[in-house]
Parts: sequence; C-alpha cells; structure tokens
Amino acid sequence: MKLLVFNPEHDLALAANLSNFTAPHAGRQLRADLGFVPAIWAAADDFVLVENVEDAERRFLRLTRRPFGRFIAKDLLCKLQFSAVDVWGWDLAIRAYLLRWGVEAVVMPTVTQIDAIRQLSHRRHAMQLLESLQMPGTIGCASETDQMDIIADRLHRGEHLVVKAPWSSSGRGVRFMEGDMNIYDKGWVRHVIEKQGSVMVEPYYNKVKDFGMEFVSDGKGLVSYVGLSLFQTSNGAYTGNILASEDEKEHMISRYISVDLLKAIRQKTCTMMGLLLKGRYAGAFGIDMMVVRRDDGDGFLLHPCVEINLRRTMGHVAISLTEHCSGLPKLMRIEYNSNVYKIRITS
Repeated sequence: MKLLVFNPEHDLALAANLSNFTAPHAGRQLRADLGFVPAIWAAADDFVLVENVEDAERRFLRLTRRPFGRFIAKDLLCKLQFSAVDVWGWDLAIRAYLLRWGVEAVVMPTVTQIDAIRQLSHRRHAMQLLESLQMPGTIGCASETDQMDIIADRLHRGEHLVVKAPWSSSGRGVRFMEGDMNIYDKGWVRHVIEKQGSVMVEPYYNKVKDFGMEFVSDGKGLVSYVGLSLFQTSNGAYTGNILASEDEKEHMISRYISVDLLKAIRQKTCTMMGLLLKGRYAGAFGIDMMVVRRDDGDGFLLHPCVEINLRRTMGHVAISLTEHCSGLPKLMRIEYNSNVYKIRITS
C-alpha cells in the first residue's frame, strides 16, 4: 500500500534546499487543484494525498470517467502504515511535510539520499550526458563557469547565449543574453553564482520543436524507456502535451528526425543513466530534448539533452492518460481559469 503525492513545487524546493520551504502561491494552488493527478497511475490499494477529498473525487471522475475512492487528507496519514511513498519529486521540504503529518521515515529517503538526488539534479549532469549522446545528426554543447568575465567575453564576440542556474524550475532561472551584458544580467549571474556556486552556459539554438523522452529507474542500474513526450511551452513554462500512441508520436517527430536516431539516443540514454543512477535514484524521470534547425537552413538536428528532470513529469501524466482516451490523438492542457487550475483534454 503506497502513498502517492503530487508536489509540483519540487524544482523550487530542490533549489532552495530547505526543510521549511514555502512555495509561491501559484505552486501551492497547483498542488491543491491538481493533487488528484497520481490517481491516474495508482494501483488498486494505493492512497493519493489531496487537500480536499470530495473535490479530488469530482475532478478525477470528470477527467477520466472512472471513480477513485482512495484519496486521503493529511490529517489521516498518521492512521495508516504505508509500504512506500511515491512523490512527484523528492526534496527536503516534502520529506519534512510528510514526517510532520505522521508518515514514517523508514518508507522515505534519508536526508543523505535526498542530497544525492539534489546533486544528480545539478545541470552539470545534463551537460555530461549531452556530451555522451553526440552522434551524427545531433547537436549541443554546454559549459559550467563561476566567472562573469567568461560570459561577458563570449557575448562581446557576438555569441547569443542561454545562461542557466544549476537548479531551477521551468521558465525560471534561465536568461537569454545577446550583446554586451547589462546591469540586470550581471546582477542575476552574480546572485546565482553566490547562491548556487556556478552557472551553466549554452549556445542559443534555432529551436523548431520541444519534446522529451520519459524513463523509469529501478535504482539498481536498469533504466526502462516509457515513451515520447510531445509537449508545448509558453515563455519557457509548460502548457500542454499531445496524447497519442507511441507510433503516432514517432511519426510526428519523424518529420524532422529519423526514428532510427531517436531509438539510438533512447538506448544510449538508458545505458548511461543506468550507470549514473545505480544505487542513487529509483523512480520516474524525463529528458527534455529539442529539434533544432541547421544553421544553413537545410534540415534539422537533434539536441538530445536540454535538461534531466529527476522526477515525474507531465509527460508521464500524458502517457498514463493516453490509456484512458479514445479517438487519439488529443491535446492535454493545463489551464488557469476563474482562479482554478484544470486539466483539459481536447481533440
């Protein structure tokens, strides 16, 4: 009997690295409104933690057209014994929260194990994986620096750069820079280096399409591929996913990138991530990728590792929801209307 928890503020909590972390209002509301989401993949004897049981039952039924009767409020957690806890992503804040409400420490990662997960989530690991995945038909490079002068010099030489904080949430902690650095960019870079030790620097690419691959690690060296995630963003923030069969999603991507290259990247990712995560992380994760237009405009290249998300992703949600949808493909969107977050599926 597992406890499943949706904590979408995870990336921010991981960056803060505090047990007593308070998420911004938007993050708290997203968790409250969509806390029912793990019921989509829950087993029959699992419980899903939500803030309002009746509201979660109503929202889940509306989305999936099937009931789920094992939502649980936090004040009842102390009355049950769970064999395991499956959260969206592990950080000190969610561990402390569950401990306060009576979940036993023995079924959760230790503070030391969470620190290992945090270190694995540093963007330098994405940079290293990117280097390992380079093969004909791919592109991508990144570097890490704690020197402002290095960034300023590259900009002065005419490079268009993407500068990222080592730990950050989607749409946050990322700056696009071109030309001489202004006072705001300098202040931001200085602040990130002071707080997180360095920044990651990447060339700006002519992106054509975002997508990702979703995986699961058993923590023993085996990484299994789950499926493609064709998602949409707005100003760097996630907005939605395509719900479709794996064959349909491969066909959509094959307009730009060969299926053989996708399969080669998929296999190599399983191997490399299996080695990296062995003994250190068990659970779902995703790799964000993108299709890039060639500089000469003649065709496309694959950027095989924009980010490693060492947590469950909305791509996993989309893949699980696909099993409950007919008349595919469809579009799953996260919408904010009338002060409420909703998942909406449209044809």
